[in-house]
Amino acid sequence: MATNKKGAPCPREIPDHLLAEIFLRLPAPADLARTSAACVSFRGLITDRSFLRRFRRLHARPLLGFRDHDGFNRALPPHPSAPAARALADAADFSFSFLPTHCRWAVQDICDGRVLLHGLPERREELPLFTELVVCDPLHRRYILLPQVPDDLAASVQHPDPVARRPQCKPFLVPLHEEEEAAAVEGTGFTVIWMVHCKINLSAFVFSSSSGQWSAAASKAWSDLVPGMGESDIMSQMHPFFLRRHYAYGCFYWDWLLIKSQKLLVLDTRRMEFSMADLPPGEWSTQGLAIVEAGEGRLGVFGFHDGTASALSYTIARNKGESPSQWEMEKKISLDSGYQYYIKDATERYLLLRRTETSSLENSLTEYFSMDIKTLKLQRICAKQGTNMYGKCIYANFPPSLLSSPTI
Repeated sequence: MATNKKGAPCPREIPDHLLAEIFLRLPAPADLARTSAACVSFRGLITDRSFLRRFRRLHARPLLGFRDHDGFNRALPPHPSAPAARALADAADFSFSFLPTHCRWAVQDICDGRVLLHGLPERREELPLFTELVVCDPLHRRYILLPQVPDDLAASVQHPDPVARRPQCKPFLVPLHEEEEAAAVEGTGFTVIWMVHCKINLSAFVFSSSSGQWSAAASKAWSDLVPGMGESDIMSQMHPFFLRRHYAYGCFYWDWLLIKSQKLLVLDTRRMEFSMADLPPGEWSTQGLAIVEAGEGRLGVFGFHDGTASALSYTIARNKGESPSQWEMEKKISLDSGYQYYIKDATERYLLLRRTETSSLENSLTEYFSMDIKTLKLQRICAKQGTNMYGKCIYANFPPSLLSSPTI
């Protein structure tokens, strides 16, 4: 054994595989970032792609803020994500000035740190059924312009609504599955689904970054999905721009006015099939639902009952599967009285709640909170003046300095 000048044994170097196990147990990505700055060997170990994949599986992506029509709203102190959120806001370009300037761009979705936008022509009457799409990384100001949907696929759309001023289409990003983590760390993997709402059926087209091509994915007649539902009801209740979208265990779920009929629209992304599922029993409020992964393959549902805003219910399915038949109340979370709460968005780990005073809903201070679905801890993100009712998209990801690539 080697000794120092005083004859005492020198401490042995910790092998890399043990260091990796230590670093995996760091409580937060910010701690990992500071550790990587300690020395070259630490940084080389931490930035290794296999290590990053393991760390990403073990740690939930921190909620850094949300984006709405006013731009990016970062988490402010004392929220635990405030330091990382400030760094992101200072470094990223959420005005998307780096995108091509031949059209206006509108945000459609945010997922895994990436943003999906579609192009809007100067004249709204020129808006085609399928517009241009771009997936971008606002931190490194890089983007990929997706190819147009091929003519043969576009021609397969049956009877798009001729009355609506805008085509009833909605594109969105698919959250990464565990087997896609390698491509995600390298910054290359993503999938886009374009849902098309027609008079007689519902269709979906898929773009995969691995193939670089669009393909027809799913189609289902409304008469098979919701027997007995009239065309006018379908057109008013199932418009994709108003349906709220949730994701759990490889399936997308949509709700809106169908809360009244206790039904959810489901798209299984593994089989690429549409179906309908039942909500848990009870009168659910239109103040919003959140469908989440409750663990062990079971679905969980957060929501308000009977218009009550002072308690948030959490119901968990007893059985596994995309359409469970048995549910049990897990917990009722008490909220401050005197406020109206709404669920605005959700990720695999967090809810985004909006709160306003019931005594003064107009021009009042609107507060936004995150709720950890594992610990049920409520933490204030920020506050804004007024009650902006437009959609909110959570921005949650690891610190971009570690887990984002210079290119997509």
